[in-house]
Amino acid sequence: MQLTAQDVWMMVSAAMVLLMTPALGLFYGGMTRAKAVLNMMMMSFASAGIVGVVWVLWGYSMTVGQGVGGLFGNPFASFGLQDLLGTSDLVKAGYSATFAMVTVALISGAIADRAKFSAWAAFVPAWVTLVYAPLAFMVWGGGLLGPDGALGSVFGPVIDFAGGTVVEISSGTAALVLALVLGPRLGFGKDPAHRPHNIPFVMIGAGLLWFGWFGFNAGAATTAEQAGLIWVNTLAAPVAALLGWIATEKVRDGHPTSLGAASGVVAGLVAITPACANVSPLAAVALGLAAGVVSALAVGLKYRFGYDDSLDVVGVHLVAGVVGTLALGLVALPADGADGGLFYGGGLGQLVAQLVAVLVTILLSGAVTLVLAAAIHATIGFRISREDELAGIDVAEHAETAYEFALSGTGGAERMRA
Repeated sequence: MQLTAQDVWMMVSAAMVLLMTPALGLFYGGMTRAKAVLNMMMMSFASAGIVGVVWVLWGYSMTVGQGVGGLFGNPFASFGLQDLLGTSDLVKAGYSATFAMVTVALISGAIADRAKFSAWAAFVPAWVTLVYAPLAFMVWGGGLLGPDGALGSVFGPVIDFAGGTVVEISSGTAALVLALVLGPRLGFGKDPAHRPHNIPFVMIGAGLLWFGWFGFNAGAATTAEQAGLIWVNTLAAPVAALLGWIATEKVRDGHPTSLGAASGVVAGLVAITPACANVSPLAAVALGLAAGVVSALAVGLKYRFGYDDSLDVVGVHLVAGVVGTLALGLVALPADGADGGLFYGGGLGQLVAQLVAVLVTILLSGAVTLVLAAAIHATIGFRISREDELAGIDVAEHAETAYEFALSGTGGAERMRA
């Protein structure tokens, strides 16, 4: 079988998306305390390792092929990917694996600094099997929310080109549930030690995420015209979101921040993910601006309601994911016989379809995550001890430290206490 340009582009895109998981570790690691950065990065790396194995064995099979009640594919249909040898579908399997890896890793930001590594290692394969793979099948594999699915045929198929529901809303919902189950960090909202310890890490991580996101959104493009639209939209939305976020900070707090700029970029990327192939560049700018403002406001809700979403997974991924998914009901371009969004005269049909998909995603991810968290909490326990949290999770869970400081003199002692 001859290698096609599309195969090559998908393999390159898969490598770009794979980079997003360690990039996320860098982004999240910079936002934690100095004595929790290694654990944060390890949670991302562990997600890649565990999900990669699951995907080869049964994960990919659950997202394609003959469905079980429209909910998931037969886990044994392509077990071990043996039947894909000699076909271009093997490239698609590898590409889809990188999506699953980064999706699960996103959740870890909500439970930074306090989750047992063993509990996370148990949660990852269960969640990707019971939440991510079924959602991928429902949206992309011809399942419940597709054109011929039980809900898609009634309310209309959801538009989600690269993962607003499957990736962003599902991970954001799971993050909220885990944050509630584990409870807040010691000193949450009061201890200044919980401020990000390395903002340059955060900004470098955001830059690498942005780079990888071009493969994330455009890797499945089938024509040069579609790829071009996706590429431009993946540029336009995050730059607008960056400006929206720091403008909100300026009005609210009196100054824009580097952390806000990096978070704004990610919020814009999240919002454009479901819409990248189905909106105009002008709409992408408007969508990004809206996501930046709304997410900047949403991250503060954790202090009002008392849930400790440590690294703002809920405020960025859940909120911006909902914004981007629902916006398609308003600004989706007419294409392939579809009427488009409300602003193009398409009526409320697409908005209803998008809303149904959002609700299904939140209900599935929320319910399954709650059951998994409760089961892990009741058996091996999900949270580290108070003593370990005070001492630092890096030492407690990994017997390592990210930084070695000289202990001679008062200055060294002060740096260690930081």
